[in-house]
Amino acid sequence: MVNRRRITAALVGLLVLVLGGWLVKSQLSGSSSAPASSSASAPAKSGASNAKLPGTDTGLPVKPLSALPSQAADTWKLIEKGGPYPYPRNDDVVFENREKVLPRKQSGYYHEYTVKTPGSQDRGPRRLVTGQAKELYYTEDHYASFVVVDPAR
Repeated sequence: MVNRRRITAALVGLLVLVLGGWLVKSQLSGSSSAPASSSASAPAKSGASNAKLPGTDTGLPVKPLSALPSQAADTWKLIEKGGPYPYPRNDDVVFENREKVLPRKQSGYYHEYTVKTPGSQDRGPRRLVTGQAKELYYTEDHYASFVVVDPAR
């Protein structure tokens, strides 16, 4: 009889923990996600208005596109055109942000693109990442760090 009560209490406690965790998770993901735009990978055009640069609220450093390696500008031109990309299986795919360096968003919010690395035998570590709110990020160290890119400069 005592064992039955303990088991029942343990199951009720486990159920409360699972439901509590689910509620906390849904509250956190609901408050940090932004409304979806019409296209998951629609990048900002370089001729966009001079309003506040998307992504600057992250606190990440900002760099003009012209200060990045020339291959980043080549990749940006491909993104603006919608491809074709040199690595079709790996470019314009969902970036999961597993490293959590970029702001947390719902799955599908970010897309990544290869920035060619001269002399590399594979895709290399450099990427451009776009966000649904027209953000543009660059990493040269395979997602360990990012900068916000100003494509108009």
